[in-house]
Amino acid sequence: MNLVVVGMQWGDEGKGKVVDFLSETADVIIRYQGGHNAGHTVVIEGQTIILHLIPTGLLHAGKIGVIGHGVVVDPKALLDEIEMLASKGISVTGRLFLSDAAHLVMPYHRTMDHESEQRRGASKIGTTGRGIGPAYADKMARVGIRVADLLDPQHFREKLSANLTETGRLLPTTAGEHTVDLQKIYDEYLALGERIKPYIAGTARILRQAIGRKQHLLFEGAQGTQLDVDMGAYPYVTSSNATAGGACTGTGVGPTQIDKVIGVAKAYATRVGSGPFPSETDNDIGERLRTQGQEFGATTGRSRRCGWFDVMAARYAVDVNGLTAMVVTKLDILDGFSEIPLCTGYQYKGQLLTEMPTSANVLQHCTPVYQVFDGWRGQTTAGATSYGKLPDNARRYLEAIETRVGCPVDLISTGSDRGGMIIRRAPFVS
Repeated sequence: MNLVVVGMQWGDEGKGKVVDFLSETADVIIRYQGGHNAGHTVVIEGQTIILHLIPTGLLHAGKIGVIGHGVVVDPKALLDEIEMLASKGISVTGRLFLSDAAHLVMPYHRTMDHESEQRRGASKIGTTGRGIGPAYADKMARVGIRVADLLDPQHFREKLSANLTETGRLLPTTAGEHTVDLQKIYDEYLALGERIKPYIAGTARILRQAIGRKQHLLFEGAQGTQLDVDMGAYPYVTSSNATAGGACTGTGVGPTQIDKVIGVAKAYATRVGSGPFPSETDNDIGERLRTQGQEFGATTGRSRRCGWFDVMAARYAVDVNGLTAMVVTKLDILDGFSEIPLCTGYQYKGQLLTEMPTSANVLQHCTPVYQVFDGWRGQTTAGATSYGKLPDNARRYLEAIETRVGCPVDLISTGSDRGGMIIRRAPFVS
């Protein structure tokens, strides 16, 4: 069985824990888009591990991890991550495969990212500044440098020289001479290429072979549906397809070979960076959610904006991803709230909207419509592993989400550690 895990909101939904949990019964775990601008956090016996490029499933012994060609890769960031895992006694040698067709994040991409954000001023998107967007822009402009190019020094130098000639025209002189130093970048990246060489492979072929052996494939998305470059609130999006379709285009696995798509959503909602967020609560309640939920970016440490669960956004995610089930995470963060609002729709210019707006400008001016549920104050969901043992009001809240979103809730996360998970239906069962 082949299963895709996607974010249903604005990213940071807890996909890392979900993928780690599902990896126990998977054979191959594949990252299909994004770069080291995303962070997946897993807590194992009290130890926090944050991964940016390496598939989360490699935290389990004997699992195979693949970084597909839909990912843009900073080779130094990848090597740093490999070394970090090695320091914790986790070796990925012989288990991690990097697509030779994946595009590289180059030093000038980072500079271009910073310069672009500065020029935008108050209209900035809120990128991580790690060069992900410019790397994807080069890919689409057909001038990107791919992993395989590092294995052909002459070809790599020719492509790098051509790119730096153009980049030199785009970057201001204040950006620093080192950003367009051909020899320095050439030497640095050839050396990095030698170090990542043992991991480079034709990953599409590896995945086809795994499917032929009837192995369980688990596709791991980064970011969330509302940040998808095509389906999100453009331009406040990431530069890749974070939705389920990206699992196919980013790996070479055909859509008819995907059996299930599971969406992950927090029991409330958060987003990082600029852009519309209708159910945001920018007040003491939002600060309480942020503090209790430890809502700070795994990649940058930035504070996340917090708000209530948005049914409109979740229902949209069900539609565009073709979700077969969903996971609700961080239910325990709502312990102690006397009331829990659920955003069930939007008002725009006096009209109740029934569909998610395409325009970010429209979304920015939408007012949320709430249904308020009684909380389960004095009772706890933290660490619960049985649905029947949840407080009655917690079950009512979850069932309202399930009904209004139109998708079954198969898993519920009740804590950051691996053990805090309620299984209503096992995902890898037909």
